[in-house]
Amino acid sequence: MISIREAFGRSLVELGHKDERIVVISCDLKNATKTSYFFESFPDRSFEVGIAEANAIGIAAGLSLSGFKPIISSFGSFLTGKNLEIRVSVAYNEAPVILVGTHGGLIGPDGATQSSIQDISVMRSIPKIKVFQPSTPIMTQKILRYSTLIDDPVYIRISRNEVP
Repeated sequence: MISIREAFGRSLVELGHKDERIVVISCDLKNATKTSYFFESFPDRSFEVGIAEANAIGIAAGLSLSGFKPIISSFGSFLTGKNLEIRVSVAYNEAPVILVGTHGGLIGPDGATQSSIQDISVMRSIPKIKVFQPSTPIMTQKILRYSTLIDDPVYIRISRNEVP
């Protein structure tokens, strides 16, 4: 049994081998979001921007409008807290950015500030963004793959813990 975030990290590497347009942007959370696997496999397509989600969203929007398929990951509470930037830079431009919010729901050991409990309602209020919450590692892989094949903005909410 693996966690959904582990499945996300492994799927990124598989997709990276299939599509050179995929780039990953991290907000200083590579290990926690499991994007570290992609960073190790594709260092030239990996961008660490530090604790700067608003900046990362702008970078992702610019990359997507230049023909790349950016996947940005951070804790969902931090990422969706930048809803103004997501609305203006991603949704209004219909930029095909894949936003991945990890640590969805009440997560326990990492604490209340890292728990995402309002992220789905925030993202559903922004026009033109598809919202997904996979419930299994297999579903995570399929949703991520689907998201790389479409030209729409996407928010994927994934949990921290293993799901039996």
